[in-house]
Amino acid sequence: MTCLLIDTHVLVWLMQGDSSRLSNRTVELIEQAAQEDTLYVSAITPWEIAMLVSKGRLSLDRDVGEWLQLALSISGIRIAPLSPDVAVASTRLPWECHPDPADRIIVATARHLGAVLVTEDLLLLGYAGQGHFQARQASR
Repeated sequence: MTCLLIDTHVLVWLMQGDSSRLSNRTVELIEQAAQEDTLYVSAITPWEIAMLVSKGRLSLDRDVGEWLQLALSISGIRIAPLSPDVAVASTRLPWECHPDPADRIIVATARHLGAVLVTEDLLLLGYAGQGHFQARQASR
């Protein structure tokens, strides 16, 4: 049983029906994790989506609050909580090249859960490649 944490953009792609950006194997793994109740997004993901909408960098087919409720109710995705341990761990990552707090929280969440992060973010994939956590490129 593999625990998966999907990055924010992967959730958006799934909900917008844009699975062409995901490999067949990634889709299979996401479906399997959803069935096994081991599919997560970070607690920071709803905030990140709302910020993208508020800045005009993402448009949705409905109000962002409604969109998030729908996304989390129909997809089998659970929200991994932002516990004090995860918050502190995000500040102690051995990784100085990525200042984005949302990405740091996502990485700390993946490490805390022992989850594989599904992402297309090359910085995150590079950091995982150094052995700090597990990640899978969504398109492969």
